[in-house]
Amino acid sequence: MAGGKSTPKKDKAMKISGGEIVKTGQILVRGIESYKAGINVKGLGTLYAACTGKIFFTKKKTSKGSVKTFINISPLQ
Repeated sequence: MAGGKSTPKKDKAMKISGGEIVKTGQILVRGIESYKAGINVKGLGTLYAACTGKIFFTKKKTSKGSVKTFINISPLQ
């Protein structure tokens, strides 16, 4: 904070894309509310990988009627 003013974080973004291989604990998304945790993904504000695998996305309609994108990981064998 410069001069007592709070500055917003600049690292809110997607850190990965579909089809990439990720390691356990790797950060996938930070600070974007339109993405939710799916299979083998954990976290609320910051989503991270729960296992090593390949990324894929799915879209589902929530109970409130909005469409959310879920980030999933298919484990490597």
